Amino acid sequence: MAAPLHLIKLCVGADEVADLVTWQAARIAEYRASGRDPRPRHVTRMWPKREAEILAGGSLYWVFKGLVLARQPIAGFEPQQGEDGIRRCAILLDPGVIRTVPQPRRPFQGWRYLRPEDAPGDLAPGPDAAGLPPKMLADLALIGVL
Repeated sequence: MAAPLHLIKLCVGADEVADLVTWQAARIAEYRASGRDPRPRHVTRMWPKREAEILAGGSLYWVFKGLVLARQPIAGFEPQQGEDGIRRCAILLDPGVIRTVPQPRRPFQGWRYLRPEDAPGDLAPGPDAAGLPPKMLADLALIGVL
């Protein structure tokens, strides 16, 4: 079986992984309180043409300030109508955010496909590096400490 295809996206409005986790927790609580599906989601204009490959175990990799620092497994895709009447794609995510080995990434718009061989590995368990600045995380990953 082939490795799943992933998506990669800039995490706009969040400076670090903790910002994403906090924002998603607030949305989960809001959705739960209103009786809606509480799964985190990211709404985008484009629907992935390679949906089946992504749903075979793919993740959404998040880029913070030029570094891939986290991923979330993709649970599915749902159509979502925008307030403007345009059909969009809601990428449904697993609520668990998994930190990854920092990987530099140049800015881009929208989302992109990410081949499995190009995806950073998960950050190994060990000392909590969450409080370190992203640049330091990247430097530590480059020398093999993370």
